[in-house]
Amino acid sequence: MQHEVSEYQLKSGGRGLIVNVPGAPVMASQFQFRAGNRYVLDYQHKSQTAHIMEHMAFGASDGFATAHEYDATFTKNGAIYNAYTDDVSMVYEATCADFEWSRVLGLQKYAICQPHFNQDDFASEVGAVRSELIGYLSQADRVLWPRVAQAMGDDTKTFQEGLDSIPNITAEDIREHWRRTHTAGNLRFVVAGNFVGRIGQLREILNSFELGAGDRLPIAVDEMHSAPAFAIRRKDVPGIGLAISLVVPRKLSDAENEAMSLLNHILNGTLHSRIQGEARRRGLLYYMWSQLSTFEHNSSWDFGAQVSVSNLPAGVDLVTNEMQRVKDGLVDETELAEAKSYAMGRYQMGTQTVGQIAGWLADRYFFDGVIDDFSAVPARINAISPEQIIETARDIIRHNCWTLGLYGSTDKTMADQLYDRFAKLF
Repeated sequence: MQHEVSEYQLKSGGRGLIVNVPGAPVMASQFQFRAGNRYVLDYQHKSQTAHIMEHMAFGASDGFATAHEYDATFTKNGAIYNAYTDDVSMVYEATCADFEWSRVLGLQKYAICQPHFNQDDFASEVGAVRSELIGYLSQADRVLWPRVAQAMGDDTKTFQEGLDSIPNITAEDIREHWRRTHTAGNLRFVVAGNFVGRIGQLREILNSFELGAGDRLPIAVDEMHSAPAFAIRRKDVPGIGLAISLVVPRKLSDAENEAMSLLNHILNGTLHSRIQGEARRRGLLYYMWSQLSTFEHNSSWDFGAQVSVSNLPAGVDLVTNEMQRVKDGLVDETELAEAKSYAMGRYQMGTQTVGQIAGWLADRYFFDGVIDDFSAVPARINAISPEQIIETARDIIRHNCWTLGLYGSTDKTMADQLYDRFAKLF
């Protein structure tokens, strides 16, 4: 979809992107604060404060007595709203029909700027959060990957630790967290829709979002390091969750990110890829993935799969051997051209909706303030060479900062054996 992007600074100090999509039938909005778990005042003992606050945001406010009233009003014409929290961000999002875009933004303002966080809502949402976290404890990836991060020095919390923190949290903790984090300077937003002839009205609505004074909060720095192998034993789980994570202590460049995205496609992107495709051909596993994640102070290259105990050694050997081939410089133009062709297709499919456009821009803008030029993506993809891929992968491997974890009916002995097999890469 054709669109124009402009950055706008509110009179209060908040900043965001207005995305004009002429003729769009819907509006999509996201409002973000650095207000996630890591910004909780007593993070060690009350880590779920931010999560509970996010659940309470659509409750009682200056405009509504109860969450039921808010929901009935918000959704009466089919509009959708949600919020989510991670270690860094708290994001409020909505999608609605074009004819009610201004009404929906006004309703979002109640949740973001005028919540009450009363005791009744607190009691209800504490129960909901507790149920949510209990559900996560039966999901292998939700248990395994936080432990991987912790082992390597990331001060995240497991979902069990989050559960344990809930009895320590009060409604006043929620109100304090909102006051400290939901400030004008800490706000970023992306609003996308048909704003032809409406920019002035949109700016007026956005400037009515009244918040206290404050600055953009910094992102915490964790000192990452290698860690021994570990196993989370679950006797009743025969499919073993496998996690391998490599960390480099810096934020990768855009070109390096693009290179690693193409490499991950070559390794695991399809059923004819080097690792996943070969593993499926040999009947070793159903699915394996790999991805590169870039953060403010470090970047991680992660591999995950679910494998039977008997196939674990062969699966890890396959990953190790293919990574060694990349390290040895074995990436050719033919497979890179295929990966680029796939990436170009996904690029063209990436702006079919207003929500996709808003999401694309928000992912980067909320992270580091960069306005990602969607039209420049093809040139970025085509500029990547085999040498760029090889050197970026080598640099991550060269840092020798990694760990391996297992989840299921296995043990530390097996984890150590697999660790030793993968260690040959270094």
